[in-house]
Amino acid sequence: MKHQNFIVIALIIFINACSETNENSKSIEVDEKENYEQPKPLPNPDKNAYFGDLHVHTSNSFDAYTFGTITSPSDAYRFAQGEAIPHPTGYEIQLKKPLDFYAVTDHAVFLGIIKEAADTTSEFSKYDFTEPMHNLNKNVSNSIFSIIKRSGLFRGFGGKLAEGLEDGSVDRELIESVGKSVWQKTIKAADDAYKPGVFTTFAGYEYTSSIELYDKYLHRNVIFKDTKNLPVRIFSRADSQDPEELWNWMDIQRDKGLESLAIPHNSNISGGAAFSMSDYNGGPIDETYVSQRLRNEPLVEITQAKGTSETHPFLSKNDEWATFESKTNMPQENNIKNLKGSYVRDAYLRGLSLSNQGLSNPFKFGIIGSSDTHVSGGSYTEETHFSKVGLLDGEPYLRGSVPYRGIYGFVARLLQPESIIQIDGNNYLGVSTRLIRFGSSGLAGVWAEENTRESIYDAFRRKETFGTSGPRIKVRFFAGYNLEGSKLGDLTLIQDAYAKNTPMGGTINQEENKSPRFLIWAISDPLGAPLQRVQIIKGWLEEGEHREKVFDVACSDGQSIDPVTHRCPDNGASVNLEDCSISPNKGNSEIKSFWQDPEFKQDQDAFYYSRVLENPTCRWSTWDAIRGDETPRSDIPITIQERAWSSPIWYSKK
Repeated sequence: MKHQNFIVIALIIFINACSETNENSKSIEVDEKENYEQPKPLPNPDKNAYFGDLHVHTSNSFDAYTFGTITSPSDAYRFAQGEAIPHPTGYEIQLKKPLDFYAVTDHAVFLGIIKEAADTTSEFSKYDFTEPMHNLNKNVSNSIFSIIKRSGLFRGFGGKLAEGLEDGSVDRELIESVGKSVWQKTIKAADDAYKPGVFTTFAGYEYTSSIELYDKYLHRNVIFKDTKNLPVRIFSRADSQDPEELWNWMDIQRDKGLESLAIPHNSNISGGAAFSMSDYNGGPIDETYVSQRLRNEPLVEITQAKGTSETHPFLSKNDEWATFESKTNMPQENNIKNLKGSYVRDAYLRGLSLSNQGLSNPFKFGIIGSSDTHVSGGSYTEETHFSKVGLLDGEPYLRGSVPYRGIYGFVARLLQPESIIQIDGNNYLGVSTRLIRFGSSGLAGVWAEENTRESIYDAFRRKETFGTSGPRIKVRFFAGYNLEGSKLGDLTLIQDAYAKNTPMGGTINQEENKSPRFLIWAISDPLGAPLQRVQIIKGWLEEGEHREKVFDVACSDGQSIDPVTHRCPDNGASVNLEDCSISPNKGNSEIKSFWQDPEFKQDQDAFYYSRVLENPTCRWSTWDAIRGDETPRSDIPITIQERAWSSPIWYSKK
């Protein structure tokens, strides 16, 4: 009976999807591309800010193809350069402004194999268990009925493929040959799109060591410096689920002259495994582990579609901004044991603890953001949000931002209550309880001399990087003992900062009887909201215990910081919820400031990173509701404050 109810409700929703819900899809307008020509910059010794995405999936990823994505790595690179490409639901997606760099990072496991199963002319498609996949995306439908069917496809297919490989009934060499062929095409697409000085591409892929949320959920993107003589076969979970084995493989490739790095992501749902105080097998961390991790993982992804991993309000109770895109609507998120070791700020504090124990610090990560898009292109902006999972969440009603109206939602609730949730008296799809929490993050920012693989990769390595939640906010961050004579208006300010001080990603050492001075310089995205405030987050140990503090260091609108609370006053910026317009003449396009830690102690190791906050704007779910002539859900934030994070600067007493 339960199965029959499920079919009934699927059909009811399918009928609705073909009628009123398609109106919602039409209301989502894609950004119109501006008349914009990207200039070719000359090498700049004071460095330029470049923005990109290092976490992009195309039709070669099993989950992306299953949910209707048919675009290729070449299409992804066209999107990044400002061209329109198709979304699985039928509308086009396009950036207002091209990006500077991009990397397609399809899943290494089963790379390209779902497409191969769908292609009835391929040798692999002759296996009986591939039949449900045949011609899967020949005709793509965004109906609920189609989505329900697709949701069950890969789980069954993947299980049978794994069984076949294990018992020998599936030719392992055939599977590997498909992956090798797709990998070579991925490399070629990156090379074909690379335009030194204008647009940079990197060959890369995603290594997955777990698939269960909050249970050793450890995913990394592997990015190669260049494409010369890359391995014909990439390391995947089929080789090992131990990330330390991935590092071993990367070291072997490095000895052959093939430079690469790995970027952990979605630490927020790792269950504490991302920044564990032990190795993968539960053993103690030693210097070998530390040096290998530092060598292979200099960066961490702080934000993306599945949430922001800076910190959590349970961990940072005195940080008023710790709630930003932090909820997942998973029951495990409220368990403190799943939070410790899962967030970047906590990792920085854990690194200080290990240093305090006599080890080197394995968690000296630089910061980036990325999207984790599975439709070849990222949303990045709240106003034009199209989420990340293709057919599964490409429409407002599917991602839970607008309700089912009328008899359809009522009947669905009666027949299968677990498929529907009720919020504010309205019926929403139950599957959207997690999708509604997905965001439009994020972007990676770097400071590099020029837009080339060599220059941008070198910026990754020295951690002169920053992440944003989507807007192209530029952030400079320096510290040292030679900024005392500098003035904010000096034409040589940045030149002097580089010559005599330490940029983000670096370490400053103790100098007797001196307190370091910090320079932070933030510039707003011209297409985004004005800046509201600039902050510095400090972390240190006190009697072995983790301590952290948020300092506002510069305010917008000429306001002054309260010397007791270290907070800027509210600048009065607000959002008109009728049309999402924002307050005029509130906030700054640029904020620049010097700062010294009023609580600095020479004998206390610490880290400092900057956080830049925009004025409030509408969250994407609010945009969806307004376009659908609906009231935004009360259980979801109506507005957000977009932001940027710099990589830290570490202070060492040694």
